[in-house]
Amino acid sequence: MRAIVQLLIGTARDLVPILAIVAFFQIVVIRQPVDDLGSMALGFVFVLVGLAVFVRGLEMALFPLGETLANALATRGSLFLLIAFAFGLGFGTTVAEPALIAVGEEAAAVMAAAGVIGTDAGAQGQYADNLRYTVAVSVGLSLVIGVMRILKGWPVHWFMIGGYLIVVLMTPVAPREIVGIAYDSGGVTTSTITVPLVTALGVGLARVIKGRNPMLDGFGLIALASLMPIIFVMGYGMVVSA
Repeated sequence: MRAIVQLLIGTARDLVPILAIVAFFQIVVIRQPVDDLGSMALGFVFVLVGLAVFVRGLEMALFPLGETLANALATRGSLFLLIAFAFGLGFGTTVAEPALIAVGEEAAAVMAAAGVIGTDAGAQGQYADNLRYTVAVSVGLSLVIGVMRILKGWPVHWFMIGGYLIVVLMTPVAPREIVGIAYDSGGVTTSTITVPLVTALGVGLARVIKGRNPMLDGFGLIALASLMPIIFVMGYGMVVSA
């Protein structure tokens, strides 16, 4: 019970700055009363409890699970299984990412309003799904590249410099409607579900590979997972509009 209370207190402390900023602008800058304060307070309690439980769940399950699987696969010495696991992990966690689902639906609605796609629910749903799966495939491939980087000891900055150079070159030639969505797609992949498992994979793999440093080699997968969707979504837009 004590551990639960401490967890709730720690989570509340993390949320206080956000509440302070919102309250300051609501009361001092906008100078308007808060509508339905009771519902907002109840919502804050839900956020507090949900976030505390989620963080605890990461510590108890997702981080150990990711590291255990990475260790087991690396110990078996099967490159194919390790690569398949990395791709499946990236694809699966991204498909299930709530932030990506929300962005895909919003992008489809905006595209329909702009006349780029049909306004019916089927057209919007297909566009949102295509965008979602494009990002998921890109994240899966980024983890495959990241795993190979850890195994080979390649510096992460080579991939980041080369990747963003590709992004810069693609941006002027990609359809204008897709550029902003592509950049946002890179951000939504680094959210609640993807980050813990991807980080655990990288750190766990770097720990079990001889000569690798978890601090130097274990991190960097998230950066690749943010970069690749930008390239893939702009490429998707170029193919669709061709």
